[in-house]
Amino acid sequence: MRKPSPKLGAIAVVYHDEKFLLVQRSKEPNAGTWGFPGGHVELGETGLQAAARELHEETGVIAATLHYLTNVDAIVRDEAGLITSHYLLAVVLCQYESGVPVAADDAADAQWFTPAQAAELYQSPSVQEVIDLVLA
Repeated sequence: MRKPSPKLGAIAVVYHDEKFLLVQRSKEPNAGTWGFPGGHVELGETGLQAAARELHEETGVIAATLHYLTNVDAIVRDEAGLITSHYLLAVVLCQYESGVPVAADDAADAQWFTPAQAAELYQSPSVQEVIDLVLA
């Protein structure tokens, strides 16, 4: 039997007109929370390419990828402390080009939020840390 291993994902951080583009997750892990658009990196795809693709699939927004900001370990545990999922997420800063956010794919909602508004949301883990990193 193959031992479970972390999955690689990428998230797109778009900060435009002093607002962040966030999506509300419709699926686990973290269903119902707000976070940056993102998902799995496909075989042969770079983290930068995955971030741009996932952004467009989840929101319809098109953005140019600028650079990697950081990496985030998204480790989810159940009540007993057992790991239920583990993603290593490449956090990619993107420059908005076009599009109006419309929730699609595995996003329940997609909207622009000021940093103050985002701080009040039920966020996915590490979202506020990434926002703070962008604003620093």
